[in-house]
Amino acid sequence: MTAYDDLMAHQRETQALSQIAGRLGWDQETMMPRGAAPQRAEEMAALESVLHARRTAPQVADWLEAVDAAALDDVGRANLRHIRRDTERASKVPAALAARIARVTSQAQGIWAEARADNDFKAFAPTLTEVLALKREEGQALAVGGDVYDAMLADYEPGTTGAELEAMFGALRPELSALRATVLEAEAPAKLDHAFDEGAQMKLTRQLAKAFGYDMSNGRVDKAVHPFSSGSGLDVRITTRTSERDPFNCFYSTIHEVGHAAYEQNINRDYLLTPLGRGVSMGVHESQSRIYENQLGRSRAFTGWLYGQMRDQFGDFGIADEDAFFATVNRVSDGFIRTEADEVQYNLHVLLRFDLERALMSGDLAVGDLESAWNDRFAADFGYSVDKPSNGVLQDVHWSEGLFGYFPTYTLGNVYAGCLNEAMRVAVPSLDDDLSRGDTSKATRWLRENVQQFGGLRTPVDTIAHATGSAPSEGPLLDYLEAKFSGIYQL
Repeated sequence: MTAYDDLMAHQRETQALSQIAGRLGWDQETMMPRGAAPQRAEEMAALESVLHARRTAPQVADWLEAVDAAALDDVGRANLRHIRRDTERASKVPAALAARIARVTSQAQGIWAEARADNDFKAFAPTLTEVLALKREEGQALAVGGDVYDAMLADYEPGTTGAELEAMFGALRPELSALRATVLEAEAPAKLDHAFDEGAQMKLTRQLAKAFGYDMSNGRVDKAVHPFSSGSGLDVRITTRTSERDPFNCFYSTIHEVGHAAYEQNINRDYLLTPLGRGVSMGVHESQSRIYENQLGRSRAFTGWLYGQMRDQFGDFGIADEDAFFATVNRVSDGFIRTEADEVQYNLHVLLRFDLERALMSGDLAVGDLESAWNDRFAADFGYSVDKPSNGVLQDVHWSEGLFGYFPTYTLGNVYAGCLNEAMRVAVPSLDDDLSRGDTSKATRWLRENVQQFGGLRTPVDTIAHATGSAPSEGPLLDYLEAKFSGIYQL
């Protein structure tokens, strides 16, 4: 065997162990008994210790040095790029710190969930302080004197910086704020005002998952407090949630997570359990979930089909016709929850979190001041006050898991989705006709062939540029939002 063969054999075992760790995480948020949390924290710490040792093993560096990169094809060189990067990052973080982060964040999820249920930020604050301190320590080790937040970002969006995102978001914010203000002055579409059986919601949501190409033979749909997608390759699971008065929460959470899951399921099987066998970045991942959810799932064509499915499942629920239903699905309205926000306001929720977590990571904002800082910023951005912590600072699981640097990838994903949608509509001229019949196959095939199958072969920006033919920018997203909501609100 060559050095490359030895390296890849080692890598496949490491990836397999990483998938096991992910499955434990899935179980923790879905099936695990609450009393098991302390043991699960030790299990996660033990696994992280094994993974850290494998990533930093001396032979990995020896193999990397021995491999002749010039003799490899594009796939081989891409594998080397990922392995070298992961090894360098892991080598900068002490093993004891990596294990402690895994242990503390595992316990923190349960503490956050209880604090959220009790609307008690003070109950969560000491745990968040500990998580933040550990992540700062990790960030300082990774940054080696550079920007700590940028070091965190690299886990989710390699190749970008906080300053670059700040510039992009600075271009988005005034345009989104202006559109929001104009829309909110116009007459609003009707709200849903009906009770929707939660068992029937789950039946229809599984139908929607299949309609968007989710392979149930390699996946499953469960319920969780915070919807998420987990796994890659042959085992990719999603969760959703139900609300009796808001079935869109269930349906569009499902479609969103199916976008993530489809990306992982559709990666070239030759890449299974290799660095290329997973989504290249969270920004590209979010581009898939957001284009499935919004440009496809909330389109006039698809909502027309969904209206019929809901009438069949729930009977008359007070919305007169397909056009009115399309407007209701896309209604812009006040709300606290990021995951339930309409397309116009969603990114404003993300930008709030981006600014706050940068301040936390830099030390400019203390955890003790976070709740008031959140509430002040929310009131300034949205014009009304947060009523309780579960609708504010405690609504998201991310910080309990130590995922600092994750939030901005949601907006970056929206930007990427705008670019992909523009290119896809040129390539698939029959798209709306297909969607009006609930047929997403041509759209999802285009995404599979142009984005998903490649996994981590290219860098994030190159992945989008390869699919669209040009470098990503915020322009297509803004054009799409302006056209869509001007039509709905007759602006």
